[in-house]
Amino acid sequence: MLFCRESLLLIASMPSNNAFSHSVAVIGGGPAGLMAAEVLGLAGVKVDVFDAMPSVGRKFLMAGKGGMNITHSEQSDVFLSRYGARQTYIAPLLNEFSADALRNWIHGLGIETFVGSSGRVFPRDMKAAPLLRTWLHRLREAGVNFHMRHRWLGWDVHNKLRFTTPEGEKLIEADAVILALGGGSWAQLGSNGAWVPLLEQRNISVAALKPANCGFDVSWSEHFSSRFAGQPLKTVALSYTDINAVEHYRLGECMITASGIEGSLIYALSAGLRNTIAANGEAIIHLDLLPAKDKQQVINDIAHPRGSKSMASHLQSRLGIKGIKAGLLREVLSAQDYADPVRLGSTIKALPLKLKATRPLDEAISSAGGVMFEEVDAHLMLRTLPGVFCAGEMLDWEAPTGGYLLTGCFASGKAAGLGALAWLKAR
Repeated sequence: MLFCRESLLLIASMPSNNAFSHSVAVIGGGPAGLMAAEVLGLAGVKVDVFDAMPSVGRKFLMAGKGGMNITHSEQSDVFLSRYGARQTYIAPLLNEFSADALRNWIHGLGIETFVGSSGRVFPRDMKAAPLLRTWLHRLREAGVNFHMRHRWLGWDVHNKLRFTTPEGEKLIEADAVILALGGGSWAQLGSNGAWVPLLEQRNISVAALKPANCGFDVSWSEHFSSRFAGQPLKTVALSYTDINAVEHYRLGECMITASGIEGSLIYALSAGLRNTIAANGEAIIHLDLLPAKDKQQVINDIAHPRGSKSMASHLQSRLGIKGIKAGLLREVLSAQDYADPVRLGSTIKALPLKLKATRPLDEAISSAGGVMFEEVDAHLMLRTLPGVFCAGEMLDWEAPTGGYLLTGCFASGKAAGLGALAWLKAR
């Protein structure tokens, strides 16, 4: 655990007039940076938040456009497993600021939440803007100052923070620094990975940024792409075998694109698929177009006498196969295969698709890679740069969509804020 419960209660109960004679610069105005700013501001520390964009929380607002999925309600052990290879590092963060704690924190802003049918947690109005607006009001009341259009350029020779601004370059001094600069996706919203060389110049090990929660390229025919790009593929199951010979199976929905395939079903498995492509040059997935029916039942329905009906009409009447699902079958089967009930039924239950590559990093919902956890201590402070903390997506972890990304960002921001507070107190 990052801090014992007694320490957390002590820090949380400190009155705001018990201010330190210290200042903290928080660089990055996403959920991680704002949460760190809140921890410090409510403890009476002078906090300045710097962001390169004209306003804070831009990626947060974009993520909420389709309905603000803030976290997930599943059991804590299952929740933790969503962080894959980095769950050992994420566990202490969630121990101190869990999905339930995040939900209670939102309630403290006066915003109600509810659990959807999938177990995902949403604000009652499904919107991100009211939450962010209320939160920023609380931060300003706590004395947090915001500096927009300040792009971080690293440090000068005297370890002052360098920023480029509309008024020219500025140098800022701070007693502690929290870096919450995001990953490398959605560069137009501020997360462009420009911080990577700045830390590498200080000999900080950074794992290469890679697409996460991303789409994949498939070599569609022009006919299929022109007819079905942009259409959803509903009620299917995806299976594949990863590089460790582990089989994966998941129900869900996805979307056909002009270049390939994307959507929630793909995002949930994108880390393993990306790693398989990196190792093997491609990843073979199989789609079950009728997961509610067993294979023999499908074959029997296909083999049922169809009279004068075309095979397309027969598949639609007997199995409900039409539109995009019928198009996929035509995409992978020859006319001869299409006339074979066993071959056709087997393909309906396990339609093979070859994923050639991930879509570009900037198209991804999030990114993997970042500052390696070996570079930070238990409080997320860089071991070789005392007083400099890292939080959010710029750390080397990833998670699927479903509220896990945001929860991880909030939890790491909380940890970095508490870490900076403890470090300042120790001084």
